[in-house]
Amino acid sequence: MVIAGCGFLGEAAAVLFSGLGWNVLGICATRETAARLADHPFEICAVDITGDLTGIPPHWKQPEVLIHCASSGRGGADSYRAIYRDGLENLIASFQPRRIIFTGSTSVYGQDDGSLITEVSPAVPETETGKILLEAESLALEAGGIVARLAGIYGPGRSVYLSKFLDGTAVLESGGARWVNMIHRDDGARALLMLADPTVIPGIYNVCDDTPATQRDVYSWIASALNRPLPPEGPPDPHRKRGLTNKRVSNGKLRAIGWRPEFPSYADALPGLPAR
Repeated sequence: MVIAGCGFLGEAAAVLFSGLGWNVLGICATRETAARLADHPFEICAVDITGDLTGIPPHWKQPEVLIHCASSGRGGADSYRAIYRDGLENLIASFQPRRIIFTGSTSVYGQDDGSLITEVSPAVPETETGKILLEAESLALEAGGIVARLAGIYGPGRSVYLSKFLDGTAVLESGGARWVNMIHRDDGARALLMLADPTVIPGIYNVCDDTPATQRDVYSWIASALNRPLPPEGPPDPHRKRGLTNKRVSNGKLRAIGWRPEFPSYADALPGLPAR
């Protein structure tokens, strides 16, 4: 299999798959990342997925599974087009995989009324980046592949809410009533393992934990764990990358094929997250 993008989620997925006996090629964007991953139990290659991929050894072509896990970082619409839409199109044409999994985002659901969201709910994002993600999704689905719409990813060394709480920038936006949805990195990797099974029906799958929580819930869990007061109230951040949505995302379709999160809620994972 090929994992295009060995960042926070992709690296964990590559380690998981290779540990279970898969032959894995991990593609990363820079030689520095390739050097950091050199001692991992899978082959690594530094290459731009939007460019010429003819230099990749022929035996990696037509893999059983190709997972697009590449990230645009903090880039805007141009980066999204290059990495997600154009990058996926280039990967499909170059590798001709038997199964494609595109790791998208639950941010494509633009609902802001706190409603419960399933895979059949309308995906009408207000942001340009969200619309580009839908274009990439269409490429995967048209090729008979799978779209894994991931909620906000956190895990060892990476938690936006914990980081903001610790550095003093956390704010209960409009009182903290907005619903947020998250997934632990390792549960996300296990979801990709489940979706790589050839018996799983292609289509869209939401990847999130069992417990949608309000922003106030999340900061209350952190405050309790650290024995500190809640952050102050304040206005919403208009520059959030995932948009100002307010919804509860269901993982029922993914659970129906046998997946279960090790961390059903952010509160369950919190004791294992480093507090700096």
